[in-house]
Amino acid sequence: MSRSFAVAHRGALTFALSLVVGAALAQPASAPTSKPAAPTAAASAVARPLAASAARAAGSAPVRAPAAARTSTPAAWPAKPLKIVVGFPGGSTPDVAARILADGLSKNLNQNVIVENRPGASGNIAADQVAKATDDHTLGLVINGNLSSAKLLNPKLPFDPTRDFSLLSLVANAPLVLVTQPDKPSGEEFFLAARNAGEKWNYGSVGIGSAGHLGIELLKSRAGNFGAVHVPYQGNPQVITALLANDVQMALIPPGLALPQIRAGKLKAVGLTTGRSALAPDVAPLSEAGVRGFDMDVFVALVGPASLSPAAQARVADEASAIARSPELRQRFFNAGWTPMGGSPEALRTRVRNETNLLGGIIMIRGIKAE
Repeated sequence: MSRSFAVAHRGALTFALSLVVGAALAQPASAPTSKPAAPTAAASAVARPLAASAARAAGSAPVRAPAAARTSTPAAWPAKPLKIVVGFPGGSTPDVAARILADGLSKNLNQNVIVENRPGASGNIAADQVAKATDDHTLGLVINGNLSSAKLLNPKLPFDPTRDFSLLSLVANAPLVLVTQPDKPSGEEFFLAARNAGEKWNYGSVGIGSAGHLGIELLKSRAGNFGAVHVPYQGNPQVITALLANDVQMALIPPGLALPQIRAGKLKAVGLTTGRSALAPDVAPLSEAGVRGFDMDVFVALVGPASLSPAAQARVADEASAIARSPELRQRFFNAGWTPMGGSPEALRTRVRNETNLLGGIIMIRGIKAE
């Protein structure tokens, strides 16, 4: 269409519209129930060919919805029950933390939250399930090793912690308690006995690459290179059963599980892996048993698959931190042997990076590999 034709076309349209409007204004006001007055013959004669031309143009061009209709509104999240996958059995400390978290999320999100236990492979089976989830409603509660040491120990792991997860929030942390049988010596004498026993002593953990595993390996280098042999179990309840049966002679376990056994006289505390802690006020640090340069805790963190929607990531991260500030839920975490933490995704990323450097050094120095 030439420029002159376009100008003439617009001029004709303007003139036609003015005739129509003028004719309408010239009509007397009608009662609400009467039919609208028809336009004048002159206005109709001009308007009809222009309307036909507009109709032909409309048929060859896409019809665009109003801007408000074109803008999609994100669906409310969550749209269905959430699932938190835990890589350890019911009754384990990660399981207890997950259930406290699930209660808080369910209340804050006004949606059911289900905890699903998928124990095995130090929590890596569950972590892999979370990494591959695509429903935008699956989360995972993982431990240190799933995010830091798992890939270092096993390069063939089916997931990559640095690529396949959205890190949401640190949930809670705790020191570990080195425990043994009541008939074993205490303090520095315990480590002397461990060195003399060589490989006749065993130690238990919740699996290869866990804090209980790598923590003892680090402890070996800080306490005279005793030779206790590693025996992995599915969870800390099984580790405690092995301790009570004297199948293993030591283990690093969280206070929430260690203290009831210690208070009942069934196990003995050798020391804490950190400084003094309100979670275990009567247990002295391992530094008081002659161990130098040793500091380690265990944490649980909330993650989702990398594909988790940004809206879901932001909402869950905010709610997890709110739960850590709730007086009622803080007390429940504390009673279960955890210190609630909360925090931003960025803070969790920093924690994982530092943990990877620490545990990576232990793995390299001790020559540890996935079996």
